[in-house]
Amino acid sequence: MHTNWAAFDAAEPEFAKTVEERFAAYTHHVLATLRKDGSPRTTGLEVRFLNGELWFGMMPDSLKALDLRRDPRFALQANPGDGTGMGGGDVRIGGRAVEIADDDTETRRRYAEEVEPPEPFHLFRTELTEVVRTYVEDEKYLVVQVWKPGEPVRTLKRT
Repeated sequence: MHTNWAAFDAAEPEFAKTVEERFAAYTHHVLATLRKDGSPRTTGLEVRFLNGELWFGMMPDSLKALDLRRDPRFALQANPGDGTGMGGGDVRIGGRAVEIADDDTETRRRYAEEVEPPEPFHLFRTELTEVVRTYVEDEKYLVVQVWKPGEPVRTLKRT
């Protein structure tokens, strides 16, 4: 099961806000895709939260775009920064990327008005399969929050 950002935000608004703030702290994040042979590829990526969607914009024929065209599954990790702050914790999103075709000019125009990407570009809308946040609470508990579409957030605490 998968859903878009707006549905996640409606189901878990505080969690969604924390995740967006974590991604807003830095410009570049880490995207994992699958190569032709099935091995993972990690690359840097800027992401956008616009109009109820999480968007990926990419340069023409970039390897990550070609990977997603072949196999839309992805994992996205928020930039951890220098490792000392981690305000908001470690955040990861898993899902599927759906490419917006060049002939969907209205969607591409609205995105370009907000982001002003270099032309031409690949544009992907995401469908979420999970959102995970890991953080330390009271300097003694490791807390893991996991959300999946259609389910409430599960919170696990470890000492």
